[in-house]
Amino acid sequence: MKVGFIGLGTMGGAAAKNLLRGGFSLVVHDIKREKADVLLEGGAIWADSPAAVAAACDIVVTMVFGPRELEQVIRGDNGLLAGGMKERGWIDMTTGSPKFTREVAADIVNAGGWAVDAPVTGSVDAAIRGDMIMFVGGEEAAITQAEPVLQAMGEPRRVGDIGAGQVAKLTNNLIWKINAAAIGEAMVAAKKAGMDPEVWWQAMQGGAADTFVLRHDVPSIFAGHYDPSFPLALCMKDWGLIDDFLQQMGTRNEVAVAAMARFAEARTRYGEGAGEMTVCKLIEEDANTFLQTSGDWTPPWEVKHDDDK
Repeated sequence: MKVGFIGLGTMGGAAAKNLLRGGFSLVVHDIKREKADVLLEGGAIWADSPAAVAAACDIVVTMVFGPRELEQVIRGDNGLLAGGMKERGWIDMTTGSPKFTREVAADIVNAGGWAVDAPVTGSVDAAIRGDMIMFVGGEEAAITQAEPVLQAMGEPRRVGDIGAGQVAKLTNNLIWKINAAAIGEAMVAAKKAGMDPEVWWQAMQGGAADTFVLRHDVPSIFAGHYDPSFPLALCMKDWGLIDDFLQQMGTRNEVAVAAMARFAEARTRYGEGAGEMTVCKLIEEDANTFLQTSGDWTPPWEVKHDDDK
């Protein structure tokens, strides 16, 4: 089976490497060719366009910045549809819009192919290890065909029909970002009350306040880098998608609006390239109370796959 991978950023590059480890013949493309260097050294084949990827592969995986970029990858002059998707599969791991995903999937199906959406959750370390969670939506037959590829990259979780993966991802990211914004307020207040930040962090684990964000992301605050592997540019792109989704659903969203404003403030103060957890740095600076502690806080992008240890 030949698998194509389009979008070799922080998460995509790591996920694609696990497809090579899984024994797949891999064809890759990115708008920046240098992003493919490590994969090409490992045996992947370069393609000059998404159309060339489609023409060469049985299944194409996409993981790009957002819906606008995906539009070009699928429907552009040199997109997947131009390359031909008859009897080929499309697995989309981009964080996007449920509505747009369903529309593009219909184009793929009308061209004779099949489609699955499988946006991911976790962080770059999960992509490196090959245990990232994917929210998978699509018809049963399509998911069955996609499953060997998905399992080579992590843990697929079936959530419904096409587009349901995006619903799961956006609501997942809503909770994650609210958590991130709240952690800064809680930790700074605890320190001002005289509690050691690391003691507070350990005490919160296993209790009602425990979350993935608490366990995984607080060390990036302690280390002082605030995890630039997921920059505020991506956070705000996601917030736009989340806000559109909530508006379409017509549900109350006051907490989301407050958290989104905190992320926008962090972007204004620190720039789009700053790490996601700078939403906590805001609270530290404004309180003149800082949370950095000494310790062996391994950055998520320095985690190793078992094969590389």
